[in-house]
Amino acid sequence: MERRVAERLRGALGPLGLEAHAFKVGWYNAVLQPAFHLPYPDDTLAFVILSTPSMFDKALKPFVKKERLKIIRDPVDQCISYHLSRVKEKFPDQRVDVMFDYEILPSRKPKFLAQTAAHVAGAAYYYQRKDVKHDPWGKKKIYGVCIHPKYGGWFAIRGLLLFPGIQVLFLEQPAPVDCVSTEEKRIELLEQFNFHWQDGRYRDIIEVKERYSEEQRVYFATPPAERFRLLGLTQEAQ
Repeated sequence: MERRVAERLRGALGPLGLEAHAFKVGWYNAVLQPAFHLPYPDDTLAFVILSTPSMFDKALKPFVKKERLKIIRDPVDQCISYHLSRVKEKFPDQRVDVMFDYEILPSRKPKFLAQTAAHVAGAAYYYQRKDVKHDPWGKKKIYGVCIHPKYGGWFAIRGLLLFPGIQVLFLEQPAPVDCVSTEEKRIELLEQFNFHWQDGRYRDIIEVKERYSEEQRVYFATPPAERFRLLGLTQEAQ
């Protein structure tokens, strides 16, 4: 069942520059405090959805062009929401719950921890302070970051699709690719991400197959309120 669902998802999302990686809710809940658990049985089938560098041209720009006369708030969020809603229609006999990376609970906690989901699904390796044996940072707060084996840091985690009616007892958990395998490189990665994230050097910690285009880099480097004009949107569209 998982294989059929995965094939249908990848057939729908792949042409949009999106990836879908399967996992069991239990894998995710097992590595987190109860306050962050997903409220589903452990064997529930779920998918973490990533956007790759090609999403900008394959999904975002066509979406904006098509939706130009409608109210646009955050173009990327709305684009992802639109396409994942369309995907739900491909499973008329199944309940499909969607969670987006930007959603928060009334407690102000995120609905899900995106990087943890990507790691347990084998989609990207979540490098954290605990992955460095000789910690050089003392009392400084150090945030972790996911690295994709193909795209490095040139990708984003956009959401989850959960199938409460599908229980997958025997799904085998894939290990994420440990592509930043040396202590020296891990320190360099966490240093760049925590203290120099604006220059984006951490994204190229490994040799990548594809990066964001120059147009896409400019878009994401521009303050959100000013991004509309880059997509050809008028003030009224905001």
